[in-house]
Amino acid sequence: MSLALSFLLLMAISHKSVSDPTALNNSDSRKLIFILAGQSNMAGRGGVYENKWDHVVPIESGPHQSILRLNAARVWEEASEPLHADIDVRRTCGVGPGMVFANWVSEPAKQAGWGLIGLVPCAVGGTRIQEWARGTVLYQQMIDRTKAALASGGKIGAVLWYQGESDTVKYEDAYSYGARLKKLINDLRVDLNLPHLLFIQVGLASGEGPYMKIVRKAQKELILPNVNYVDALGLKLESDHLHLTTQAQVQLGDGDSSQASWNRTKLKLLHALLLSLFSIL
Repeated sequence: MSLALSFLLLMAISHKSVSDPTALNNSDSRKLIFILAGQSNMAGRGGVYENKWDHVVPIESGPHQSILRLNAARVWEEASEPLHADIDVRRTCGVGPGMVFANWVSEPAKQAGWGLIGLVPCAVGGTRIQEWARGTVLYQQMIDRTKAALASGGKIGAVLWYQGESDTVKYEDAYSYGARLKKLINDLRVDLNLPHLLFIQVGLASGEGPYMKIVRKAQKELILPNVNYVDALGLKLESDHLHLTTQAQVQLGDGDSSQASWNRTKLKLLHALLLSLFSIL
């Protein structure tokens, strides 16, 4: 199936499923919301060198009036890089995958009846998955920010999750990763009352320790409905051999149609988003 055909299919099915015209009268009710969670590669380190960001923003990551972000004060504002600057405050943030993804999905979402894309940054660098378990500060912040994002209207499209590098240091963390991730997803679905919540996880491209293969295996073998896996392995890393470069973040968030593997990645995301849009309209 071609990318163009996939976009048309996404638009056609999602638009057909809009059965309540009153839901589209208020611009806030037409907000399709994505939760950005995980650690540093989701928060964005593209273009960061020696704790300084180079301020280079690719066109694919540029701002648009239809793309908003929920800032640290839980107020919607026009989104721009770095998305996590006031969230991941102990580190220097740069370009991540969130803006690229939002720009990529905004047109088919618009054609499906969604006027706005809302991004809810929650990622914090250097965190292990147990720090995101129910009852922790990070988990509760993610829940609270998500509920704040929904307070003015809109629907959750998906959680975008890029995390696990810090769980490659200790064998016990790597070995427990799959069970902890599964519980996290189930807890989120219960606490947000969204049993079919779409969860898009990114397969690790790097790790802080020697057990990356174990974590990646757990990611790939996770079996839950509406969980989509996108692999970042092979994307270019910064000189620290841990964080994705700016261009790699563009590839991750948008896909590069000149490469067959990223063409397939786009198709997978389109399919997942199609199902998500169909189910929430």
